[in-house]
Amino acid sequence: MKTFKIVALQIVDDHLETKNIPLTDGLIINKENEEGSWIIEAYVDNRFKAYFESIHEKGEPFEIRVIITHAANDPAPFTVSIHSIKQVKDHISVLFIGRLSKRRNEYLELLLADLIKEGLSGEELLKEFRARIRIKQPVSKE
Repeated sequence: MKTFKIVALQIVDDHLETKNIPLTDGLIINKENEEGSWIIEAYVDNRFKAYFESIHEKGEPFEIRVIITHAANDPAPFTVSIHSIKQVKDHISVLFIGRLSKRRNEYLELLLADLIKEGLSGEELLKEFRARIRIKQPVSKE
């Protein structure tokens, strides 16, 4: 097994829009097993409890992106389900179980789609695309 710190978490909804979840702390473990499974723990503010509980109640796998170790790294896309949500004082610990999913090209397509949905085009689109690629974070719909 290999363990890494996560520095950013994004939830991808059914409309392929992303929601940035500010992390207090986070950890990801590559189980290095035959199934290719990963364990991701996000330690977040309690205000997200209802949000994660509603996702958990659906019981369906969903997409997330995590940035591992350094903010300059590309987001790693995962298909996950929520294993548990635990209260820890004024925070919650959300435990995800999942596998790596999409390739980098799909991330770039999602980013471009987000920018077009914002109404950007031409030089403005190109400038914003380049800026967001540099910071490795797509549009956040909160």
